[in-house]
Amino acid sequence: MLTSKEQKRAAEEISNSSNVIGKGTVLEGNVETFGNIRIEGKVIGNIKSKSKIALGNGSHVDGNITAQNADIEGEVKGRIEISEMLVLKATAVIHGDIITGKLVVEPGAVFNGSCKMGAAIKDIKLGESNGARSLRPEESKAL
Repeated sequence: MLTSKEQKRAAEEISNSSNVIGKGTVLEGNVETFGNIRIEGKVIGNIKSKSKIALGNGSHVDGNITAQNADIEGEVKGRIEISEMLVLKATAVIHGDIITGKLVVEPGAVFNGSCKMGAAIKDIKLGESNGARSLRPEESKAL
């Protein structure tokens, strides 16, 4: 049985992990992670992260984004919910509503939708939609 110190260390390792969806990759389906994720390609589906999401220049997301923090350089068609800070870089194109704690918009970014800032966003829960379930820390180590 794991001690609380071991559990905390395992959870920290998972949240510090990084995932990349490379340029030229098309992913259809929902993505959920405890760690950071960088997207350079195209995702058709919702993305959830307990950490940070970074969308590179030329990336495209057709779905909702939920995360603690996000930096967006590409295009998003969907709702964006960020609990802490959302940064829209100069090349960002957003078609959808934004709910965030703090928002930074660089000159040149395009945003079409409504924006609600400073609202308390509910805790990000993974594994709740469409029968999907998130992996427990000990399960994800096996991957």
